[in-house]
Amino acid sequence: MLMEYKTGNPGLNDRTFAAVPRPAVGEERMTLQGTVNKSFMMLAVLLVGALWCWAQFFTSRGDPAAVSGLMLLGLIGGLILALVISFKQTTAPYLALPYAALEGLAIGGISAIFERRYPGIAIQAVGLTFGVMAVLLVAYRTKVIRVTEHFKAMVVGATGAIALLYAVSFILGFFHIQVPFLNDASPLGIVVSLAIIVVAALNLVMDFDFIQTGVEHGAPRYMEWYSAFALIVTLVWLYLEILRFLAKARQR
Repeated sequence: MLMEYKTGNPGLNDRTFAAVPRPAVGEERMTLQGTVNKSFMMLAVLLVGALWCWAQFFTSRGDPAAVSGLMLLGLIGGLILALVISFKQTTAPYLALPYAALEGLAIGGISAIFERRYPGIAIQAVGLTFGVMAVLLVAYRTKVIRVTEHFKAMVVGATGAIALLYAVSFILGFFHIQVPFLNDASPLGIVVSLAIIVVAALNLVMDFDFIQTGVEHGAPRYMEWYSAFALIVTLVWLYLEILRFLAKARQR
């Protein structure tokens, strides 16, 4: 077995590298620099998609109908590609960039709608997201944060609990029942948002550790794309949670 690490990120789990065969002699292997380069490529494509959808919204003078179709395409299309990539890692080199483009459409539309209501909120959320990532990367590299078995179990458990909470909220929505603390600006709602942001951020640390271990064990080259995809999944989640938190804070 190549690896036994766990992560709360649905794109990176304990079977991700364990199920990957070792490269044949002479075959190119995964590198940290290659993963970083591919992550930046995905971020660039995501940004282009987001800015284009953003422009469509404001060109229409803030009409949500102008981007609702693009957002739906991004959300559904992105989900489908994410599932395909997660279950078949070898598709990552071909589907990672289309996934980033679709996520860009979804994020661009969502961000524009929030920006219309709370001017300046989008750039604040972007800055905080990358700021959190930078701080955690430094903390991980300097071993201020150590990914122990206890740490992994805590993050995986918390992530699972959040996923269950969102699933229950989604199902209750069909019956017009809302989970107040997920959406309102009450003190409890603020605390819950902060807790979810912390868990999403800790998933980044898990991803850093998982990728480093994959590099050390010589995973195949295509896993660079898969690992970059998984990082983007976590960053998108973190950004959306920060955006939601900032919106709640503006309502106070």
